Amino acid sequence: MARDSETRNPKRRASGRGMTLAIVLFILAWTVAPPAQRYFAQRAQINSVSAQVASNNQALADAARELEKWKDPEFIKTQARERLHFILPGEREYIVTDPTEPTSTAPSTAVAKDIPKGLPWYNRLIASITETGVK
Repeated sequence: MARDSETRNPKRRASGRGMTLAIVLFILAWTVAPPAQRYFAQRAQINSVSAQVASNNQALADAARELEKWKDPEFIKTQARERLHFILPGEREYIVTDPTEPTSTAPSTAVAKDIPKGLPWYNRLIASITETGVK
């Protein structure tokens, strides 16, 4: 008798199979999704760290090359001459300035001239500070 009802209503049997398939797929997704998400997050983190390690190794190699330069006494002499203007005993150093560059004789300072004379010294000081440079 149950068989007669199933043969008469094939939609009901198909929807039961579909529901079972949907439940199985849902449970499968439910169990696989969190580990897959952690896997991809860890892969991204590993890629980031390996890129940082490569960058650090490059910086280390650059620093090692720079250190090798500084082990040479001639390089040290050259740097001392260029950076610090050091000279060896008996030498003379000439600093040539660019004639096209304008030279300033003294730094210009503006003084506040409209400060009343009857104020206490601290008020005149504050007024001179606030008014200096205002044009």
